[in-house]
Amino acid sequence: MSERIPILRIGDTLIVSVQFDLEDQTVLNLQEDLADQIVARSATGVIIDIGALEIVDSFVGRMLATVASISRVLDARTVVVGMRPAVAITLVELGLSLGGVSTALDLEKGLAKLNRAASSGLQ
Repeated sequence: MSERIPILRIGDTLIVSVQFDLEDQTVLNLQEDLADQIVARSATGVIIDIGALEIVDSFVGRMLATVASISRVLDARTVVVGMRPAVAITLVELGLSLGGVSTALDLEKGLAKLNRAASSGLQ
């Protein structure tokens, strides 16, 4: 049985903290769980914290883009936080564009970015 990533809620924002390397089934579970939680809680924002990840490959990059797309279709904005410099360099070197994914240095800045977007009516 694969691990499930916990999804926490702060107001109308869901927070996903990735604390371990991701396997295919874990990502599929996350996508389903997150979609269910966005709808069930009427969430307007999703923050994905990848601060614990030291290495990112194309699989993780695609996962982030896919989760952001699913969230966007369900009317929630996604911000990825905690990205290490080496991870950012790797994503750029792999040519992975995280379309639809905003980034912020930490959770506090990610929440502020979502709040600014909500108050300005952006989605």
